[in-house]
Amino acid sequence: EMSVRSFEDVSIGETFGPEVVAVGRDTLVAYANASGDQNPIHQDEAFAKGDGLPDVIAHGMWTMGASSSVVARWVGDAGRVLEFGTRFTKPVVVPTQGNEISVTGVVKSVDAERRRATVDVTTTCGDDKVLGRCIAVVQLA
Repeated sequence: EMSVRSFEDVSIGETFGPEVVAVGRDTLVAYANASGDQNPIHQDEAFAKGDGLPDVIAHGMWTMGASSSVVARWVGDAGRVLEFGTRFTKPVVVPTQGNEISVTGVVKSVDAERRRATVDVTTTCGDDKVLGRCIAVVQLA
């Protein structure tokens, strides 16, 4: 089991990742069922292409959740991710063979009084940055 990161062990400029997270069509079906978001652009190839997309795409919230899970693993406890905000800049296309995202974090600032760190998160799919202005605030031990 991972231990929670201590404030003393975190420094500005520290990086983690890249961590690769796979996404397949099965992931999208499971996410749709869990979230209630049954928009056909996430499951129906013909519909997605008819909507001008290259193929079905991952739910933006799946991409955000997968990215925040990488931050949670770094800090050692998902409950310590206090804030996670982003803009969706490009879709993650999921062809039949699946795809993957790559998540990297950089500690941008630390707050000694509150024992918190602000992390700049970069999530890419191939050459595309799929999340923009992605920032997490974590509570350190």
